Amino acid sequence: MSLRDARRRARDRLAAAGVPSPAYDADALLAHVLGVDRGRLALAGPLSPDEEQRLEQLLVRRERREPLQHLLGTAAFRHVELAVGPGVFVPRPETELLAGWAVERAHEVERGNRTCRVVDLCTGSGAIALAVRHEVPAAEVHAVELDPAAHAWAERNLAGTGVDLRLGDLADAFEDLLGTVDVITCNPPYIPLEAWESVAPEARDHDPALALWSGEDGLDAIRVVERRAARLLRPGGWIGVEHADAQGSSAPGVFTAGGRWVDVRDHADLAGRPRFLTARLAR
Repeated sequence: MSLRDARRRARDRLAAAGVPSPAYDADALLAHVLGVDRGRLALAGPLSPDEEQRLEQLLVRRERREPLQHLLGTAAFRHVELAVGPGVFVPRPETELLAGWAVERAHEVERGNRTCRVVDLCTGSGAIALAVRHEVPAAEVHAVELDPAAHAWAERNLAGTGVDLRLGDLADAFEDLLGTVDVITCNPPYIPLEAWESVAPEARDHDPALALWSGEDGLDAIRVVERRAARLLRPGGWIGVEHADAQGSSAPGVFTAGGRWVDVRDHADLAGRPRFLTARLAR
């Protein structure tokens, strides 16, 4: 089959299945099957019978809305690549903004001539922790994950990086670091239970439930994060927490109501939607 026909058929099938980005996904799957970078796909030749069969198997799975990253086995995140698959939340591009914010705060601390201590709560695949470690090599990075399956993926991604990865609950994690942390990041579960129908099948049917649902209003985990962060951070330390686009007021409100925070503000993603809050522990 010619590359042109394969691309057209793949895009048409994925579009008919309701995949949100059929052209991108078709090209990504083709590049994966052919063993080339997606940017060089146009230079590839026709597919062999074996490659056609492998593409067909992947298309069937993507038509069933299995995440593209599960099919590829990897997810790009800022300047790093993560191994992902069943059992771990697939990192989204929106979370890169939170990671970038953390990198900036870590650099600020380092400009004060001391090592920055960073903690990533609900680390999942280890995406934020790995990004910070990669971009701020001198930082002391710690991460925790509750779900054993997700922790195993984080262990794989963070192996050899020097990141202190632990298996445990954010509610009581890092007792040995109380009052000493400079920057905390967290991409917690934040979807209200009642929103089940509106969640994309890729997330609803394939991401771990522990990474998605967080009580009736979606803020249960964020409330725990607020309490734990107040104990972990040093006075003046920063926290950044991702939230749903409908929580641009309610999520920061958790921190405002706590009475322990200053400089509470919300940040939009590249599409202009509320995406993460930041706050500073009062001195």
